[in-house]
Amino acid sequence: MAENSTFKTKVNAFTQKHAEIWKFIKFTFTGASTSILEMAVFAVLQYGVFRSLNEVPVTDNPVLAFLGIEYKGYMYSYFISAVIGYAAAYIMNRKLTFKADANPVLSTILYAIMVICTIAFNTWFGAFLGTLIQNKGYDSVFIVMLTKLVVMTVPTLWTYPLNRFVIHRKKKTTDTDKENK
Repeated sequence: MAENSTFKTKVNAFTQKHAEIWKFIKFTFTGASTSILEMAVFAVLQYGVFRSLNEVPVTDNPVLAFLGIEYKGYMYSYFISAVIGYAAAYIMNRKLTFKADANPVLSTILYAIMVICTIAFNTWFGAFLGTLIQNKGYDSVFIVMLTKLVVMTVPTLWTYPLNRFVIHRKKKTTDTDKENK
């Protein structure tokens, strides 16, 4: 029992001393957990639900064609899986990672704006890469899933700072708040 207590004490000391690193570790764990969910949803959609659309061209939209999105199946699979993954990440990060207490309506609106931009990027980037691998003949399950993983990882460059410092803030505590605790 003493060993367990010592380990717990060391973990608590680390998390207090390195609070910012600990938040990033939790953010990464949350991201990995929700990425598994997103990958699973993507695989079901890509190789089940939208399989018949993976070679159906997007010919009716000049904007999508200009962006390099050529196939409906890839576009739908990336979009839907990203929405589900980001919704799960929002809840986990707000409650577990950052323990945010800032206005939930404002946080949700800011998160939605970030996610819309990120999903637009992911949908374009993923569909663009999906089109590229489809046209080059490299569309094996392994390559497609590896591509999805790369596409999911890139937005961490902006999602962590936005989540940490803009969306999931903690209210600043005043001396009165500290005395009331």
